[in-house]
Amino acid sequence: MWPYHPDLLATPVPRYTSFPTAAEFGADIGTDAYADALSTATGDISLYVHIPFCEKICWYCGCNTAAANKAQRLTSYLDALHQEIALVAAQLPASARVRRIAFGGGSPNALSPVDFIRLFDELVLRFPLEDPVVSIELDPRTLTPEWGPVLRAIGATRASLGVQTFSPPLQEAIGRVQPLCMIEHGVELLRKTGMTSMNFDLMYGLPGQTHEDLASTLQLATSFGADRIALFGYAHVPHLIARQKRIDGSALPGAEERFRMAELGLRQLLAGGYVPVGFDHFALPGDPLAQAALGGRLHRNFQGFTDDAAPVLLGLGASAIGSFPTLLAQNEKNSGRYRMLLSQGRLPVTLGKTRSADDRRRGAVIEELLCRGRAKVCRPMLDEAWERLAHYAEAGLCEVEGEFLVIGDHALPYARSIAAAFDPYREHSPRRFSSAV
Repeated sequence: MWPYHPDLLATPVPRYTSFPTAAEFGADIGTDAYADALSTATGDISLYVHIPFCEKICWYCGCNTAAANKAQRLTSYLDALHQEIALVAAQLPASARVRRIAFGGGSPNALSPVDFIRLFDELVLRFPLEDPVVSIELDPRTLTPEWGPVLRAIGATRASLGVQTFSPPLQEAIGRVQPLCMIEHGVELLRKTGMTSMNFDLMYGLPGQTHEDLASTLQLATSFGADRIALFGYAHVPHLIARQKRIDGSALPGAEERFRMAELGLRQLLAGGYVPVGFDHFALPGDPLAQAALGGRLHRNFQGFTDDAAPVLLGLGASAIGSFPTLLAQNEKNSGRYRMLLSQGRLPVTLGKTRSADDRRRGAVIEELLCRGRAKVCRPMLDEAWERLAHYAEAGLCEVEGEFLVIGDHALPYARSIAAAFDPYREHSPRRFSSAV
């Protein structure tokens, strides 16, 4: 189904959850620029709330998270987060309306249910909520029965479970042991709370993983009725993420094996009735994500593929990123310094990037290519990118149709690499990214 061209996949590329990417963020963006952007955030906006803690730290994880093993650490972080919520909300125009709230991490359920309810109440008190769609990432290992009433009370309808793999030996190999019964209990609890869209995060390319392991995990995920499945390739970068040094790099599958695992995922999930969203996300036809993909309304933001069309996303919490039409702004990553800035009454933005008109044009092309497989490209931009695109065109992976650049359905794994041809920052950036597949 997918042609394999290792030379065209050899260069690591960003996931393009923003453009420019976080690799281009600099310290020249500060609180004044962020405050100015907040003052223009009229109409529909979305919130992302980052909880940088987990009960247990998995070895593979590249998220900004730490162990939730000290009560005082959590308390002081939440105090700071409440302060940030008040500061940001006070600067929003009266016409702003929050229509989406996403909680991520880390693991939001590393907090106690009481602390989480208090956090949600703070959002209700401070922000102009308009019947928001509420989503939350959850760790099945700490999803206790007490969370059922909490999720029901906040009106959460979308949840994402970090499953990764159902294979016990593979769970041991990546430091995430969670027996099948944990997933069963978690799914049962979530369905009883009224969740209408449940996602499973799964991984391929794990140490010692076989095609049979992956096929079994996919079969179990579909048998649980997962409305969405995100099938990610494990990115082994122990030089950047020290905890990954505990994973046996010598047991990782090679590049072509990873490629075939991704292809297996596509075949099996298509056969199971799922709609492909990009090359590594899948959703049942009735799910809003599938409907957005089929209806040409798919978007891309820091949560990945989404049906969220809001032009403004406010990031709250340490390391969270806010997105505005003309600005990308990231909070201080270190939770200690994050708390210190807020104790001084300062917005905690320390990194970011102004989005020029050219950035916005290129970002639109990249998003169209990733979300719809085709993009209208002006001739000067296409000519500039052609030196890099030509190799993909010669391989039959993309072609020019009038004013449009089109990626073939058989070329989904190459979409990010093709999109990168329109990213001028990649030519000079020393930043290393994950594998294209």
